[in-house]
Amino acid sequence: MAESWASTPHTRRSMQGNRSKNTGPELAVRSLLHARGLRYRTHLRPEPALRRTADVVFTRRKVAVFIDGCYWHGCPEHFVMPKSNLEYWPAKIERNRERDRDTDAALRAAGWTVLRYWEHEPPAVVADDIEKVVHGGQPFRVR
Repeated sequence: MAESWASTPHTRRSMQGNRSKNTGPELAVRSLLHARGLRYRTHLRPEPALRRTADVVFTRRKVAVFIDGCYWHGCPEHFVMPKSNLEYWPAKIERNRERDRDTDAALRAAGWTVLRYWEHEPPAVVADDIEKVVHGGQPFRVR
């Protein structure tokens, strides 16, 4: 077996337990969107050839929504670099950020509107923004 990226077995178990989909912030936003009558797909590849899935997808409007975790995507407000395993984490977080930028560019080139939000953003504000875009408006802000 290859050597683990985790600094300890406990850390490995803890990190493996983190959800990659159906997180609390994601569920809160989806619930609000559904209550407003919006229908969407979840955890779908907007472009089948692109091996990336969006959290919420409005296929007819070509809107892909990502709700990024502050830790895994390096939120400028909340991310704190771990103090252990410094050979691993800075490069890992930067790879995640690069993948996000690459995903955004590929989807936009294919005609998609890409919306990204941090997990700490208020779900009602996020839902307002998404609803506005789905109905043909411009987002309040773009990250």
